[in-house]
Amino acid sequence: MAVGEHNLVEAVDLVREYRLGQERVRALDGVDLALPGGQFVSIVGPSGAGKSTLLHLIGALDAPTSGSIRVDGVDLGTLDDAASEFRRHRVGFIFQFFNLVPTMSAWENVALPALLDSKSLRRAKPRAVDLLEQVGLGDRIDHRPSELSGGQMQRVAIARSLIMEPAILLADEPTGNLDSTTGDAVLQLLSQVAHGDSGDSGAGTRRLVVMVTHDEHAAAIADTTITVRDGKIA
Repeated sequence: MAVGEHNLVEAVDLVREYRLGQERVRALDGVDLALPGGQFVSIVGPSGAGKSTLLHLIGALDAPTSGSIRVDGVDLGTLDDAASEFRRHRVGFIFQFFNLVPTMSAWENVALPALLDSKSLRRAKPRAVDLLEQVGLGDRIDHRPSELSGGQMQRVAIARSLIMEPAILLADEPTGNLDSTTGDAVLQLLSQVAHGDSGDSGAGTRRLVVMVTHDEHAAAIADTTITVRDGKIA
């Protein structure tokens, strides 16, 4: 995968080490990676291979020990105090356990990133409701998470990940808590988001969706599969 101007993720000789007691553990060991927009990419590999570490580095949730990584044109090594703003505006996150606020309605959960960006809930509501309609939850906008199924909660999470109109979505085991039928529906939605046919804001917008998964079936639905083993891309 050659590095080029249209790539949303570019990593060169990426290394991430952690200290465990007196030992240093290398979670990523010289990874080179180039990912363009408009793709649904799965990252697979055994436990401890470095999959989640790579996802965290792409999302600026962690910093490399050495090497470089650029995401959506930004050198993440230069962010420092601006990392939280970068994550809020450039990257959407989808988690296995949904991470919804139980006391908030579906639309309020979707609007939450805008609220953290100093926008009022009232101003963010039309966009939040529109996104929920696009993921098939137009009749659930006032429901709290306890009133939703697992698949519905994950759709709320996907809508939330889109409200700031990021170029990249990062999904960590997004079907891990779902049955196979519901999981397939979520995977199809993620594929639509990547290819620009989900109907979300600015129809036709193509995004990079990167998913970490242990599920071979889920990985097969993606356009591209990257295998990570012992901190390297196999």
